[in-house]
Amino acid sequence: MYHFTALVSLLAILVYFYSSVRVSQARGKFGVKLPAISGNPDFERVFRAQMNTLEWLPIFLPALWLFAIYISDDIAAALGLVWVIGRILYIFGYAKSVPQRSPGFATQALATIALWVGAFGAIVWRLVQG
Repeated sequence: MYHFTALVSLLAILVYFYSSVRVSQARGKFGVKLPAISGNPDFERVFRAQMNTLEWLPIFLPALWLFAIYISDDIAAALGLVWVIGRILYIFGYAKSVPQRSPGFATQALATIALWVGAFGAIVWRLVQG
């Protein structure tokens, strides 16, 4: 069973949900009415953090699960937690300024790359081994 990976998946979805709530709050705070997605730079940074998180989920989640299946639930979950932490740093950093998003982005990107490369390597290795 993949209990730890499942838990991290739920945490990742929770981070995304939280980023969505922040967008709703930022709309009220900065007076950006639906359906607008621009008009105030402070709002736009919060919105972009949410959208970027959404853009990374279909890259991160399959890599996370394939790594767990082919290599290890524990290691996948640990790398997944690094991703979650990186995303949280990204969301809060980007809300402050564009440059402050970089540490969180780098953290989550490296975790995703590790998961993807590990999963890909394990799958190829098994195919080669027959």
